[in-house]
Amino acid sequence: MEKIKVVLVGCGGISNAWLNTDVAREKVEIIGLCDINVHNAEIVKEKYNLENAKIGSNLKEMLEELNPDVVFDLTIPLAHGEVTITALEHGCHVLGEKPMSDNIETAKAMVEAANKSGKTYAVIQNRRYATSIRRLVSALRSGVIGNITAVHSDFYLTIDFGATNFRATMPHVLINDMAIHTFDAARMIMNADPISVYCEEWNPKGSWYERDASAAAIFKMTDNIMYTYTGCWAASGNNTTWECSWRIMGDKGTISWDGADDFKCELLQFEDGKPITVPFEIPEIEPIGYEHHSGVINNFIESLKNNTAPETVSTDNIKSLAMVTGAIDSSIQGKKVEIKL
Repeated sequence: MEKIKVVLVGCGGISNAWLNTDVAREKVEIIGLCDINVHNAEIVKEKYNLENAKIGSNLKEMLEELNPDVVFDLTIPLAHGEVTITALEHGCHVLGEKPMSDNIETAKAMVEAANKSGKTYAVIQNRRYATSIRRLVSALRSGVIGNITAVHSDFYLTIDFGATNFRATMPHVLINDMAIHTFDAARMIMNADPISVYCEEWNPKGSWYERDASAAAIFKMTDNIMYTYTGCWAASGNNTTWECSWRIMGDKGTISWDGADDFKCELLQFEDGKPITVPFEIPEIEPIGYEHHSGVINNFIESLKNNTAPETVSTDNIKSLAMVTGAIDSSIQGKKVEIKL
C-alpha cells in the first residue's frame, strides 16, 4: 500500500505518541518536520530515523515545496488554528492534537476552512480507541441498563509536568488541556450532546500549578441526561486512571467502570414491590486492533482511502470542545451558561 505523505508540525514530546505507533510506521511517510525550534525537529528526525524528512520552521514554505497529502498538527492549542487553516488552504488534509483550539470562534473558523477546502480535518481523541470503552459502549447500546439517565466521571491524578511546561502557567489548565478527553468520551458513552453547563474551578492548597488545577461541572445533555465531571491534576492521592472512573446510570441498572478493565454492573429488579439490585456481567468484545493514537490515525487514513468521515471529524468534535469552552465561560461568569454552536 502506498504510504500517505505527511508533514508533521510541532516536534515536542507528544510526537512520541504519534511516531511510536505501528500505524505510523506502516502507513505514513514523514516527508517534513516543522517546528519553531528547529533543534526539536532535528531530535525527532534522528530518533525515528527519518533520513528523508526535510526540516524547517516555516510551514507555508515547507508545504509549497513538499506538497504533502496530510499535515499532522502537534502544536499547542493556541497554534492549532493557524496551522490547520494554513494546511487546509494548501490543499492538505489535517489530523491535529486535541483540543481543536483554545477558543470556540477559532474552532468554528477551522471547520469552515475545512468545508471550504473540501479536505478532511479531524482531531486526536485517543480515549475513544480502547477495547475497554468500546466494550462499555457496546453494552450500553444493547439497552441492558435501559435509557441512560445520568453519567458521572471523576479524574484525579498527581501529575507535575515541570515548571517549564506550558501547562504550569496555563489558565484553566485542567479543563482547557485535559477535560476535552473526558468530555469527548462522555459524549461517546452517552451518545448525546451538551445543552448547558455550570462549572466551578479552583486551585487546591499545595498545588504546583499556577492556575486552577481542579474543577467540577454539571452538564445538561440531550435526551434529558445529566452529566457531572469532577477532577484535579494536583491530587493528593488515590489516583484514578487517566481515563477517569465512571458511573453510568440507566432506568434499568448501573455500570461502574474504572477506566481500565474493571466493570461492576447491577440491574434493578423488584421483589414484592421493593427494589433490589442483581449483579451481571457485560459481554466481552473482540480487541479493536489499533488502539489509542494508532486507532485515531488508522481511522483517519482509512477514511481518506474510502472517502468517508473519520469518527473524530471536526464537525462533530467541535461539540466536545464546546463543552470545554462552555465550562470555562461558566466558571468565569459564575453562572450556568447555554452551549450553542
